Amino acid sequence: MSMQPRPWPEVPVETSRVVGKAFPKGTLPIRVRDQLGSWYDDEVFAAAYGVRGRLDWKYCLGLALEDEGFDFSVLSEFRARLVAGGVELAILDLLLDRLKGLGLVKAGGRQRTDSTHVLGRIRDLNRLELAGESVRAALETLSAAAPDWLAGVIDDSWQQVYAQRIDNLRLPESETRRTALAVQYGRDGYHLLEAVGAPGAPSWLAELPTVRALRRIWVQQYYRVIDEHGEKVLRREASEHGLPPGRLCLVSVYDTDARYSEKRGKSWLGYKVHFSETCSEAADDNPKTGLPEAPNLITNVATTEASVPDVAMTAPIHDMTLARDLAPDEHIVDAGYTSADLLLAARARGITLVGPLLAHTSPQARSGGYTAEAFTIDWEHHQVTCPQGATSIAWSPCRQRGTDATVVKFAAATCQACPAKDLCTRSSRSGRQLSLRPREVHDAVVAARAGNAT
Repeated sequence: MSMQPRPWPEVPVETSRVVGKAFPKGTLPIRVRDQLGSWYDDEVFAAAYGVRGRLDWKYCLGLALEDEGFDFSVLSEFRARLVAGGVELAILDLLLDRLKGLGLVKAGGRQRTDSTHVLGRIRDLNRLELAGESVRAALETLSAAAPDWLAGVIDDSWQQVYAQRIDNLRLPESETRRTALAVQYGRDGYHLLEAVGAPGAPSWLAELPTVRALRRIWVQQYYRVIDEHGEKVLRREASEHGLPPGRLCLVSVYDTDARYSEKRGKSWLGYKVHFSETCSEAADDNPKTGLPEAPNLITNVATTEASVPDVAMTAPIHDMTLARDLAPDEHIVDAGYTSADLLLAARARGITLVGPLLAHTSPQARSGGYTAEAFTIDWEHHQVTCPQGATSIAWSPCRQRGTDATVVKFAAATCQACPAKDLCTRSSRSGRQLSLRPREVHDAVVAARAGNAT
């Protein structure tokens, strides 16, 4: 099916009459048509593309009542084409341009961002199933790409093990048999990888997606050692000898971008999507739209691997909203998107990042004792005074985890004799020690935590 670009048609009179009676209060598609009119051209999506029944959608699209429309599957196919053509954000950008013209979205104001999970189109496999299915998928790809080569690498016995999807099989219940099956999968996988990498094998075999996935999954599933006889011995539990970081571990041979993650007690395999939307106060009637108040509208969408933490997306989201000339004055987020450095970075770009910082994890914070905010800092004279009036004896600039910091120490004798010692330090020999970030960072944290308490 190909696209035939044409301008948006006017709504047929009969369609308008029937829809008006069927939906006297209107619906979202009707409001979209009435308020936005034609807000994109078909030509924008010509590279990506070569509703039946619902009256309000026929009204939105300007279709006659007897028009058969299109099958619902066209929408899912169109979505796939948008992604394949790299124009998945084109509709949002065009819509935002139209909304700007109507004064419904603009730079400044207040926006909020949060993330939610997106499930991958994959099955949740245990480690044994993932190992077996990885071998089977690589075999299937190799049999289609290089059948003659593969015939010289495996024998007929492989057909009995890998003829059908592993997750459709009933795996043995005995732990001994499951361990033996895991070892067999491991040896077969290593056999394939060694054959693909052998001097006589076509070099392009190693670049096949399922072969590359097999290699990565074997790093996280198995390891081999050389025994006293010089033989390679397979070990099952790679986790005992170090695993790749979770953000790199594959959960499916068919979707190598899907990851495992958890958020607020929800675990899933797939991706994470970040939505930003306006959340302005009620506005006066807009003369262009007649709307009684400003609606909440999506201003940005970003999709990541599920294992990417929210805090890693704060700055990229600001980049995207600035590029659209839709950066907010206030950006409201939860603790997952904040840090002291991000508060300052956003402020430098004219954005006030509003959200709670992660809670203190120090022993003093957990027990209700003296945190760093309880100390008075004289930055000019490099001295700190504790809540009991004692002054520090050392001020040492340093680098901690790649960032600038200052280590402040108090005298052991002073702290050990202090009546409030239990609120400040658990050490039985030394005095209290503080690690301070640079002044602007420290002040930003103090101000943010004070705001969190209001």
